Amino acid sequence: MLLLAKESVETVSEKQSSGAGALEPSDANLVVAVARFDQGALSELYDRHGTSVFALARRLVKSRELAEEVTQEIFMRLWNRPERFDPSRGSLRSFLLADTHGRSIDMLRSELARKEREKKEHVMDVRHTADIESQVWTNVASEEIRAAVATLSDGERKAIELAYFSGYTYRQVAEALGEPEGTIKSRIRTGMKRLKGQLTASGLMP
Repeated sequence: MLLLAKESVETVSEKQSSGAGALEPSDANLVVAVARFDQGALSELYDRHGTSVFALARRLVKSRELAEEVTQEIFMRLWNRPERFDPSRGSLRSFLLADTHGRSIDMLRSELARKEREKKEHVMDVRHTADIESQVWTNVASEEIRAAVATLSDGERKAIELAYFSGYTYRQVAEALGEPEGTIKSRIRTGMKRLKGQLTASGLMP
């Protein structure tokens, strides 16, 4: 919450009376004193309106920490630019609450943008890690699989190499090897069963 040094508020207009019944300075007069760098005047305004500002900010941003930050900024804005308040256009409380509403919305948007940015960065990190792992696995698996394929019969080996390493369809494999498509399918199925057994034994497949 905003910490303001409690000082005596300087008189911004002559008291109508020097007795105990003297009038308290108005918000407008206190803002004039703020423009003269009177910290006591700012402290008095905070005492009058800080609770309302904080309550609105808390309702909008849902976070006590962020609401305190908004409240701090609102009164610092008043300190730095008191001329922004025009008493002819409404009360100081209305001005401060309108300022609070706008700043709270800006902060919410900023928080959402930050979270979205962090989410995207996290997804990119995960994808990058997955890509590296995939490349390593592909390199290792390729060597192991090719070694296993080399143990198959000549017909099975050629059919599987064309189908899985060269990307041929069954028909293209059959045409390349000059064999019936049914024969090629049978060789590939038989060869893949043998491969699965070898890869399972070596721990590359469950």
